[in-house]
Amino acid sequence: MSETPNPADIPVVILCGGQGTRIREASEKLPKPLIDIGGKPVLWHIMKLYSAHGFRRFVLCLGYKAWDIKEYFLRYEENVADFTLELGNGGPRFHQKEELEDWEISLVDTGMESGTGGRLARVAHLLDEDYFMVSYGDGVGGVNLSGELDKLASSPDLMGMVTGVHPTSRYGELGTTGDLVTNFAEKLPSEGWVSAGFFAFRKEFLERLLPDPLHFFEQGPVQELSRENKLGLWEHSGFWMGMDTFREYTELNRLWANGQAEWKIWD
Repeated sequence: MSETPNPADIPVVILCGGQGTRIREASEKLPKPLIDIGGKPVLWHIMKLYSAHGFRRFVLCLGYKAWDIKEYFLRYEENVADFTLELGNGGPRFHQKEELEDWEISLVDTGMESGTGGRLARVAHLLDEDYFMVSYGDGVGGVNLSGELDKLASSPDLMGMVTGVHPTSRYGELGTTGDLVTNFAEKLPSEGWVSAGFFAFRKEFLERLLPDPLHFFEQGPVQELSRENKLGLWEHSGFWMGMDTFREYTELNRLWANGQAEWKIWD
């Protein structure tokens, strides 16, 4: 059995380059990963989720409005702390030093039009461990991410893992007999598994990426793994939601405001 990897050593790639066209009401002026939940970007929530499981090395694949995300982290301490600024006399003097997250963050502009595979290929030089994680920059859930990594490490026949969830339907389900409705159920979970967008891979997976910067790793390389029985399913039956529409943005903020954010597994 392979040695259990230490999450603190494992790079976490977060895909942050998309434009979020289906949530334009909230993303007109911001890249989608910076759209807030309870005053903090959804990207921060995802990083906190990983951090709660011991991960600390993040590689952010940027594209649309890349500078906005770079500036957010360059100004991170100023955003979270109070300070006094004397113009012309050096930098800010912080009133009380905030305890910042112990994160190493690499921010890489991977192109405006690149596909997910192209973005991953652009940061391959930063993936220097035997394993790496991949996530999209818009979905949250209380997923056991360190467990997913451990499962991959203990399964030598697998090259990758993907978290599967039963998402709640956006529509009510009707039970019918003829032209009568016999049951009205709102937003039932689907019966099949769908990808939640949290992946774990062995480093060898990088060799399967195509040279085309516009390709998507989900369509070619991941499909190959599934055909070869080298892609494992990490089941998550708890809460998960992607922030893909304005309705989901509103719901995630409602849950946070009401203390019902099940993805908040950190103190």
